[in-house]
Amino acid sequence: MESGNEPKAVAHVRHDGQRLHWHALDEHLRGVSGLAALFAGTFGAQAWAALGGLWHDLGKFREGFQRYIRQCGDPDAHIEGRIVGPEKTHSTAGALWAQQYLKEVQGRSGEVVARVLSYLIAGHHAGLADWLGANASLHNRFAQSDAARELDSALAASIPDAILKPTPPLPDVKDLMRYRDEEIPGRFALWVRMLFSCLVDADFLNTERFMSPHKAEARNGFFDLATMEARLADRLQQMAQAVAERGEADSVVNRKRAEVLSACLAKAELPPGVFSLTVPTGGGKTLSSMAFALRHAVRHSKRRIVYAIPYTSIIEQTADIFRGIFGDENVIEHHSNVEADEKQETHRSRLACENWDAPLIVTTNVQLLESLFASRTSRCRKLHNLVGSVIVLDEAQLLPVAYLQPVVDALRLLVADYGVTLLLCTATQPTLESRIGFDQARALRGFKAGEVREIVDDVPGLYADLERVRVHLPTDLNATQTWDDLAPEIARHEAVLAIVGRRADARDLYRRLRAEDDEGLWHLSGLMCAQHRSDVIAAIREALAARRQALRDGRTAAPIRVVSTQLVEAGVDIDFPVVYRALAGLDSIAQAAGRCNREGRLARGEVHVFVPPKSPPPGLLRMAEQATRILWAGLPAGADPMGVERFAEFFRKLYGDARLDEKDICRLLRVGREGDVMFRTAAENFRLIDEKDGATVFVRYRRDRDDDEIGMWLNALKKNGPDRWLLRRLQRYVVTIYRSDLQRLLDQGDVEPLGGDFPGLYVQSANNDVLYDRVLGIAVDGVPGDPSGFIQ
Repeated sequence: MESGNEPKAVAHVRHDGQRLHWHALDEHLRGVSGLAALFAGTFGAQAWAALGGLWHDLGKFREGFQRYIRQCGDPDAHIEGRIVGPEKTHSTAGALWAQQYLKEVQGRSGEVVARVLSYLIAGHHAGLADWLGANASLHNRFAQSDAARELDSALAASIPDAILKPTPPLPDVKDLMRYRDEEIPGRFALWVRMLFSCLVDADFLNTERFMSPHKAEARNGFFDLATMEARLADRLQQMAQAVAERGEADSVVNRKRAEVLSACLAKAELPPGVFSLTVPTGGGKTLSSMAFALRHAVRHSKRRIVYAIPYTSIIEQTADIFRGIFGDENVIEHHSNVEADEKQETHRSRLACENWDAPLIVTTNVQLLESLFASRTSRCRKLHNLVGSVIVLDEAQLLPVAYLQPVVDALRLLVADYGVTLLLCTATQPTLESRIGFDQARALRGFKAGEVREIVDDVPGLYADLERVRVHLPTDLNATQTWDDLAPEIARHEAVLAIVGRRADARDLYRRLRAEDDEGLWHLSGLMCAQHRSDVIAAIREALAARRQALRDGRTAAPIRVVSTQLVEAGVDIDFPVVYRALAGLDSIAQAAGRCNREGRLARGEVHVFVPPKSPPPGLLRMAEQATRILWAGLPAGADPMGVERFAEFFRKLYGDARLDEKDICRLLRVGREGDVMFRTAAENFRLIDEKDGATVFVRYRRDRDDDEIGMWLNALKKNGPDRWLLRRLQRYVVTIYRSDLQRLLDQGDVEPLGGDFPGLYVQSANNDVLYDRVLGIAVDGVPGDPSGFIQ
């Protein structure tokens, strides 16, 4: 193969089938330095990121590395850890040089500066590490003789002085002092993680510009936020006109929705900070919150909107709404479950990971929150793009209780240090202000009193005006009902939604109802991939509309009965006259009630709460159910079990019974006297979805016999490798299952490793047409609960 002009030192190599192309190392270092400084300038840390970028690949100057990369011509040669061997490592040299040089020129303060840069440089492939301890700590790594030899051999290569000893300004230790103030724990750790994000994203983007120039060129052309605000205003005007044409503008529900929207637009003018939007389900929360976010972003020069949703099961519903308004190219839909094993990454899988550079990101709490505590490069890469953003936390009551303290600390830091405006958006607002208790593990260190500004002026009045259902409690909150008892009761209703807490329960109740009457019967659960769920939800909406029209015309209406897990309780706009809900947390029951008489067409909808055969799995879901049970057991006669005043009491009970930092994240991220932080251990402990339990499988869902869209995308993946646009399409065909189920399916030949550039992911075998059921989804039997409470 021909070779182009070779630079003195090479950073990367690319071959196009005919010739080799070389990426000059000095050019790469300067490019990364400039881009990292640009990113870090948004929070005043450009000198730190610039120096980290300039030194991050000093180890590549080593003669051994240069000989290796030229001889092998492997595009993955630059990925440390991918290719094993002493000549292939390069990230230690820059960290050790920082410690040596900065001590010489800055003295004691230089040692402190070098500690920060060491985290960034040494971790730009392997991720942020602990400084001390046995978990592959940097202290132990730097003490090894191989580390010193790596620096010595790099310095022997005549590195240009402009790179090795750059001219001032160098990082100033004074910049760091405000982040050593641990009034809000984790401040220093988040600052280092933000700097790390700037470095790794700059490294990825500069590498991409060389390795895949056409992809780099495609990273532009987004709408500005003012254009998006105008588009949303046009859509809201069209919707209001359509409501008026139907003669429904004066209905209570539509009048209140208009008032909520008006309040959001008015309060968006207020100074940045923390806001809450407490609106009953069906009150127009999704579009009103986006109207607030865009108006606020434009007025206060924010950079983007991040819209975070708790359930990966319904993210696609919200993303579709926004795409219909703003266009596909301006909305990134980022799930949490299509990621390669970082230990086996390739240059293509590295470049394919998301960096949230679009104006609107629709993602999951899992993706957002785990990134705030991550050590991996692929997860940290996006963080600097949160600076100066508006973050909307939809269904804020579903923030993970076991991690609530570190999560609230991180949210407070984003607001205080990084110019973020936070909108807590929910029908059942939790109390995130500071709460002192005798047991510090259960006391919340939260926002200051009055810091969270409510958008709706009269929340109790809004709830009273939008009261549309009657809730029926079981006579005995401890007496369970079997599916055999419940199915005939549900089947008596022509239009009914039944919501259960487990995927296995949804499957069992569906099968039992099918024995009663299978006409108009539907199933929804996390055993179905996102595309399948979207198709079913669209069909359910069409069936409901057809039923309403038939009843208006005096015709016989077809029945429609839906069995679902709680994935329909957020972001899914459906409206049933009758809803059955398994006993759960009060917030979940309120969300279920929001699918009943949603449009207020009836005087009252009917919500029936029942006690299912099995309790929720141990953990948050069971604690929430118990809190509801205790709350309702003490209700005075005639009291409304779903009154707005109940929710504060519910959350006090729930938080009071829980440890709010179960994995001790706050202690792990507390900075020591020498700038030592346990980054890797904290990241491993902060797992909302335990990767040891869950496995990601691409399923071959087909709308009909002739449909093979998933096959087309999988073939493209195998042929061309991972592209961001392709992964965005494929994430709609993912199901998460237990590792034990995965092993059984592998042994049976039902699934196989995806392989290639994405190890650790699996795909339904091409010759297996029965593993994925067109009604129930993937056929796994051992599902007592879920690999995660976040994927139902």
